[in-house]
Amino acid sequence: MIIKGKVWKFGNDIDTDAIIPARYLNTSDPAELAKHVMEDADKTFASRVQKGDIIVAGKNFGCGSSREHAPIAIKASGVQTVIAKSFARIFFRNSFNIGLPIFETADVFDNVAEGETVEVDTGKGVVRTSKGEFQVKPIPPFMNELISAGGLVEWTKKKLAAK
Repeated sequence: MIIKGKVWKFGNDIDTDAIIPARYLNTSDPAELAKHVMEDADKTFASRVQKGDIIVAGKNFGCGSSREHAPIAIKASGVQTVIAKSFARIFFRNSFNIGLPIFETADVFDNVAEGETVEVDTGKGVVRTSKGEFQVKPIPPFMNELISAGGLVEWTKKKLAAK
């Protein structure tokens, strides 16, 4: 699969409160959460992000609480993937659980500009930027199944229906 989109850059240690502030956790409606995504990191992000955009971040993206609301808000905003130097462990798993593909690489953040269009070749595990190609950690096969199904709930429904 090829993912192509415009880059939004965020730095290190972007926590789940910056991704979706706790004051909006009175709902689990993805469309409502998307209205406030990244609000405490960039007040204009939710109104400017476009379907198909990509977030590129530094290390420890998604640290903080274990709320699934964070990757749900990102996915519902139209962001199709997040590429970071590293992810907080629970954010990593929550992203796959809701069907949001994410990629780890230490190289892309320093070699891409905000607004640049990049391409992720998920099959080859490569991110192409204006400065070259960079390897990403491959997504494990089971995690690819989750993404293809639309997340863990949808994957489980399909498995149960097949029985």
